[in-house]
Amino acid sequence: MKSPKRIYIAGHNGMVGSAIKRKLINSGVELILRDRNELDLTNQKEVETFLRKETPDEVYLAAAKVGGIHSNNSYPADFIYQNLMIQTNIINGSFLAGVKKLLFLGSSCIYPKLSSQPMKEELLLSGYLESTNEPYAIAKIAGIKLCESYNRQYGESHKIDYRSVMPTNLFGIGDNYHPENSHVIPGLIQRFYRAKISKDPFVSVWGTGSVSREFLYVDDMADASIFVMNLDHKIYKEHTDPMVGHVNVGFGSDVTIKDLAKLVSNVVGYDGEIVFDTSKPDGTPKKLLDSSKIKLMGWNPSISLEDGLKLTYQDYENNNKSLRS
Repeated sequence: MKSPKRIYIAGHNGMVGSAIKRKLINSGVELILRDRNELDLTNQKEVETFLRKETPDEVYLAAAKVGGIHSNNSYPADFIYQNLMIQTNIINGSFLAGVKKLLFLGSSCIYPKLSSQPMKEELLLSGYLESTNEPYAIAKIAGIKLCESYNRQYGESHKIDYRSVMPTNLFGIGDNYHPENSHVIPGLIQRFYRAKISKDPFVSVWGTGSVSREFLYVDDMADASIFVMNLDHKIYKEHTDPMVGHVNVGFGSDVTIKDLAKLVSNVVGYDGEIVFDTSKPDGTPKKLLDSSKIKLMGWNPSISLEDGLKLTYQDYENNNKSLRS
């Protein structure tokens, strides 16, 4: 009887990693999982020892230090150092342990601030990055290039296949709701929820509200990740290039922050005023991925922004019943 495929998910407690775990847990595979207190991913020796011992068949590299504009601005050294160390240790450690298949999860912030829209994979390294998250973006670019470089040097000789997917802005179950370090959707959900409970007359939102963002529900991202990991090598190579080996994963349309705020307030049930604080930064003017490659490969998202927000808010509300009056 054939042994089940052994899969290591790095970052299985994070939003994306936990979604991948939910998708794989009943699929007949054996999952290899380690909490932060069991394995320090920034420690090269620990990671190499762990991977050599476990010898997984596949690795999903979803572990990362993440945060919003405020967090990226406040802790740039932490963001670049920790992400570089995590990625390098896992990718090189996987190679040394004989892992043939790996999927690296990046971020759409890898593209230049003033990229043409929608952003194609080929725009990588074609201009200046958004300054507020440049350290994080550089780390993610390095992760892509690590995968490409290992494929170019060892793909034929060692039969490795290390792939990269670049998600747009993600949201969903398991997101970070820290009042200062969260991304836009969880930040809006927790502010509108607290304002509803406290009956506050208005909620302040950073920026002008005029910038646009694309959002993808995290379960769709997990589905896309598993799709790309399992895609036939020939098909993947047909749609990528040795020097542009990553694939965008987006919903296909964007929304202004102003319209997003209205949508979130409606889902939460907050009927007060929304005030935009124009003294705060907007960030990149527009971020919309060109996801035509993955769609040509055969994958499409299935969860709309509104439906995803309802599922996310339901999860948030269930976990915050103590705030109700």
